[in-house]
Amino acid sequence: MKTLVKTNGNLLPSIPSLLNDFFSDNWLDSSLSNWKSSGSTLPAVNVKETNDDFTIEVAAPGMKRDDFKVELDNHVLTISSQQQNSHEEKDQQGNYTRKEFSYQSFQRSFALPVDQVDGDNIAARYTDGILHITVPKKEHAKIKPAKQIQIS
Repeated sequence: MKTLVKTNGNLLPSIPSLLNDFFSDNWLDSSLSNWKSSGSTLPAVNVKETNDDFTIEVAAPGMKRDDFKVELDNHVLTISSQQQNSHEEKDQQGNYTRKEFSYQSFQRSFALPVDQVDGDNIAARYTDGILHITVPKKEHAKIKPAKQIQIS
C-alpha cells in the first residue's frame, strides 16, 4: 500500500527560501514573467490601436520627463530609461559614515508595422506618471469608411 505525501514543492525544506526560489525558477526562461521573480522591475505597457494611430502608455511613476529615451530605428521603437542615485554622509575627517547608491534601468522595444506608420511624426509626453507615445499611421494604412456607389 502506498502512502500519499503532500509536499510544498521544496526539495530541501531546511534551506532558506532564497535558495529554494533559485532552484525552483526556470532561469533559462527569457519571458517577461521572469523579471518579476528576479526582483527587477519592468514597467507595465498598454498598447492601443485606433484607425488613426497606435498609442503606447508606459507606467513609470516617480520619474521625470528627461529620464526617458525614445528612439525609432529601422521600424523598431525603443523606450528606455537609466537612473543613478547616490547619497553620501561623511564625518569631519572626510571618511564615509554612510554611502548609499542605486541604479534603475529598463528597455522595451516594439516592432512597428512596416509601411504603415509615420515615423517622422511620433510624439511623446509624460504626465501623471505615465509616458504617452503616439505613433500616427500613414494615410494609406487607415481604414476608409464604406463608400456608397450610385447606380445610374
